[in-house]
Amino acid sequence: GRYAVGQKVPPKNNNNGENWRRQIRSTFVTVNRIMRSAVAAATPTSASRCPPTTVRSSSIVGARSKTLGGRYAVVSMRSRWFPSHHQKQQQQRCSGNDQKASFSTTTATSKRMTTTTTKTTHRRRRRRSKDFQASRKDEEATAKDAGVDHWPSGENHEHLTICVFGASGDLAKKKIYPSLLALFYEGRLPKSFSVFGYARSKMSSEEFREKIRMSLGCRIEANADCDDFMEVFLSRCEYVHGNYDVDADFQKLDAEMLKTEEGKRAMRVFYLSIPPSIFVPVAQMSSRNVQSKTGETRVIVEKPFGRDLESSRALTKALAAELSEKQTYRIDHYLGKELIENLTVLRFSNIMFQPLWNRNYIRNVQINFSENFGTEGRGGYFDNYGIIRDIMQNHLLQIMALFAMEEPASLDAEDIRDEKVKVIRSIREIDIDNVVLGQYKGKTSGSNVFPAYLDDETVPKGSNCATFAAIALFIDNARWDGVPFLMKAGKALHKRGCEIRIQFRHAPGNIYADKKSSGGGGTTGNSSNAQCNELVIRIQPDEAIYLKINNKVPGLGHKMDRSVLDLTYKSKYSVGELPDAYERLILDVIHGDKRLFIRNDELEAAWKLFTPLLETIESENIPPELYPYGSRGPIGAHYLASRWNVRWGDTN
Repeated sequence: GRYAVGQKVPPKNNNNGENWRRQIRSTFVTVNRIMRSAVAAATPTSASRCPPTTVRSSSIVGARSKTLGGRYAVVSMRSRWFPSHHQKQQQQRCSGNDQKASFSTTTATSKRMTTTTTKTTHRRRRRRSKDFQASRKDEEATAKDAGVDHWPSGENHEHLTICVFGASGDLAKKKIYPSLLALFYEGRLPKSFSVFGYARSKMSSEEFREKIRMSLGCRIEANADCDDFMEVFLSRCEYVHGNYDVDADFQKLDAEMLKTEEGKRAMRVFYLSIPPSIFVPVAQMSSRNVQSKTGETRVIVEKPFGRDLESSRALTKALAAELSEKQTYRIDHYLGKELIENLTVLRFSNIMFQPLWNRNYIRNVQINFSENFGTEGRGGYFDNYGIIRDIMQNHLLQIMALFAMEEPASLDAEDIRDEKVKVIRSIREIDIDNVVLGQYKGKTSGSNVFPAYLDDETVPKGSNCATFAAIALFIDNARWDGVPFLMKAGKALHKRGCEIRIQFRHAPGNIYADKKSSGGGGTTGNSSNAQCNELVIRIQPDEAIYLKINNKVPGLGHKMDRSVLDLTYKSKYSVGELPDAYERLILDVIHGDKRLFIRNDELEAAWKLFTPLLETIESENIPPELYPYGSRGPIGAHYLASRWNVRWGDTN
């Protein structure tokens, strides 16, 4: 039936509630009578080869009998007594008439309850079908009405138009459009919005919708039904094809946008999901032909922001000629990850960490990034940039700046970015002796063949491009003087992940230095590394924050062990899948919040730091050290860490 027997059902009125209670009491009486009859008829004889077993009843009955010669379970009000899988096996193994009689007697007796509930069951099925149809209509109405009436940024806009340039590419299909759907599902977008895709590929809006439909899914809940939201979202999506340097094509795009805006005060957000070589033409065309006539225009620029200091300056200057700094949002999707945004909360809202976050207590900081796959056909693009430009100069340096910065005056975007710039400018010039480069080579494991970087057909023959790098950095200020910040990033390593590891100094005068556990899970290695506390912030996957501490092993001895105080997000918070970084960053653009976006002087300081190193590597054509596909990286990385009396924490 619609409700299980014994389940508490909220009555629509007092009479219905009393009827339910009577029905439940009556059913329990009937079931108990049936069970007593079955027990009497089914008690096995001493000659039976089948031992007595326990009857398992569902929550409907809530009672057990220890003498039935088989297992039968009531599964609902209208259920018969069905044999369990265990009982079926017993029937095949055992002989005798007692058990057969038990089953037939029980089945015949239970028919009385089945007959009395058939009509009620049909009525409930009809009622449930009507309720489902009504809830379906409610969901459709909810999808159409989803959105916010008032913009949290407090701006006076009536419509939002988002245009994705490069809409036919992988980034748009895999990240941008799914993130927009998730924001729509959660009601984060304004009620009046439209999404335009623009690219050179010729297709209609209907064909484009079908193309992106397969990449859309419901991130919020695994069992959620997003179909209605998806259909409404797709109905707001349009596509315009054209060239990136033709005024007429952009004017056609503007005309289509005006149709959907219907004269409302509209904000336009342009997402440049395109190669850096066409950033400037698209910025020029959109600024001259497609800027909002009634509201603000904001532009999201994807990395890379140049290849070196000179090209970055040229790009910044060209964009500044068309867009103001206020309009420009340089996106680094790593800054939108949950644990990165929680980093400042962890530091500045927990007093226990504030006195420890300095050179007096922290021995070293490790920022590790690893991927367990290679370039996989993208070698041509990757070879033009390398691991340092692709990962270190932006993602990892931004994480380091957030970790090491002083407490800002407020949570205002400019105050936070001021402190980040101070950190980057305080980093000592990178010594080539503190750098290790690597490139993965092929490996065969059984029937599996893992190709080398140079086996990628898109990679130039004999390329010395690094797919792995480890660097020791130092911040020359009062807080971090002498503390090594070890940064490591690589492809085709043993696992996928990104984490920050803070290794604290050993306790002064440590009287327990020689008390190590002799069993599994105890500390190993030298006592300096083994007994130091370590705080780990795992950014991805399986977001978590955990602290390694020393404690005594239970028992009469005096052995020490290392334990973990663990905050794993999936265990602590029942939030399902965490929001994607692109969701948070796109929403911040709509709200005008620039805390997690890179300012032009940050970009300048970052390139000033890394450009001399990159020029040295390329001018001297330094060959990378080879390491096997799926390994922990080149051996040189471990020698680099040992130079500063450090052991990489992610290799434990």
